[in-house]
Amino acid sequence: MRVFQNSGVYPAYLQRLNMLAGGARSFSDRLALFLDDRYGACHILKPAMDRSPEFFFTNGDDEILQRYWAIENGLPASSDMEKILLSQIEHHRTEIFYNLDPMRYGNEFVRKLPGSVRKSIMWRAAPSSNADFGAYDLIVCNFPLILEGYRKLGWRAEYFTPAHDPAMDSYAENRNRPIDVLFVGGYSRHHRRRAEILEAVSAIRRDFEVYYHLDRSRLTRLAESPIGWLLPLGKHRRPTNIRAVSRAPLFGRELYEAISKSKIVLNGAVDMAGTDRGNMRCWESLGCGALMVSDAGVYPEGMVDNVSVVTYEDAESAQLKIVKLLREPERLQALAKEGTRTVRTSYSKHAQWLNFQQLAGNA
Repeated sequence: MRVFQNSGVYPAYLQRLNMLAGGARSFSDRLALFLDDRYGACHILKPAMDRSPEFFFTNGDDEILQRYWAIENGLPASSDMEKILLSQIEHHRTEIFYNLDPMRYGNEFVRKLPGSVRKSIMWRAAPSSNADFGAYDLIVCNFPLILEGYRKLGWRAEYFTPAHDPAMDSYAENRNRPIDVLFVGGYSRHHRRRAEILEAVSAIRRDFEVYYHLDRSRLTRLAESPIGWLLPLGKHRRPTNIRAVSRAPLFGRELYEAISKSKIVLNGAVDMAGTDRGNMRCWESLGCGALMVSDAGVYPEGMVDNVSVVTYEDAESAQLKIVKLLREPERLQALAKEGTRTVRTSYSKHAQWLNFQQLAGNA
């Protein structure tokens, strides 16, 4: 089975990737540095991490990476990104195309796939407005309500989860955890409930070490700029307590490192997620040995309240439960240990790859 996995990177991560890959001068060198940094590793299939010769992985929105490949394979450096990606698929003789970036490479792209491609599979774990994904043979994610929505549109959709990254194991072993509460994630007008939780928990900053690494939206950055303070944008600014504990965004191994120094990772679903839970932070926080405290909802198997994770109902509940946990270190450590055991044993890369092969075969 010749599988091609296409992914993408957040614009905020590109600055870090360009720094790490400053000395890279080839497709393989830049890709190797990316994979070693473990950005999005929970979604990257095992053969990509193992550098399997029959498996091809790329980030179809990384212009530097893609243009390296184009030049190395006789295409003009000015080729557009779609043409490069299609050329890679044809050159690889891909049989299964697995796309993590369907908003960029949607139906029209699928219809242009080379004849070698037998199945097209996409991951999409968020509401997609009026986007049409009907050209794909299969849509996968780990949010049952979203999957049911796809099925109602007549599309085939199956449950598929992220996986534990073995690189997390060395981070999980760290016992020196000076950060009491860590949050890493986006901050924008789409995260109103999350903002309430963050504000409530940041209020404990005088008694505990609270670190927020926020990837602020463009509007929030504008609202907090010197010009923005002169404009009526107050609702888009972070409250004082949140700004006081905020730091720059973290990705890749820097994220793993921060989690390894934290007792608790605060998590919160975006407002549009409904009752389903299971964002990538679940795997990252538990995998790196922290206790995840997250909003109540329907979690993937094994992520159970007061067994391997702790859930809250609202902002006040989040603050109270976190303070109580920090004052009960033995209980906190026992819960964190069970969370790590859960993701290691129930969500291995090997099991994820076997599940993908089965889904691909049945698509």
